[in-house]
Amino acid sequence: QLQLVESGGGLVQPGGSLRLSCAASEFTLDYYGIGWFRQAPGKEREGVSCISSSDGMTYYADSVKGRFTISRDNAKNTVYLQMNSLKPEDTAVYYCAAGPYCSGYPVTIHGMTYWGKGTLVTVSS
Repeated sequence: QLQLVESGGGLVQPGGSLRLSCAASEFTLDYYGIGWFRQAPGKEREGVSCISSSDGMTYYADSVKGRFTISRDNAKNTVYLQMNSLKPEDTAVYYCAAGPYCSGYPVTIHGMTYWGKGTLVTVSS
């Protein structure tokens, strides 16, 4: 069973930054498309960003474009989501997901998808 573990969430003031990590053991993340999704209380889950396995193409939701950056560190078998200029509306539980490939518009992971348990990000003064 593929297991993903998110970390890096927490409480941050508006305008601040956080870096989320998505790590895996016992399999290699660079063979998968990896996406970050979020779900705020009372709202549906939405795709935030993803990075493809084949060519490293990245996709972002319009709401985070220019503020968030997704990246891979294959040596550490980890995918990151650098979040800058955070806003209260970014408050949500953030999940990473892995699947055969991903696409944007909207951000989607295709095929058999594995999910982490999530990490909470709270943006508040």
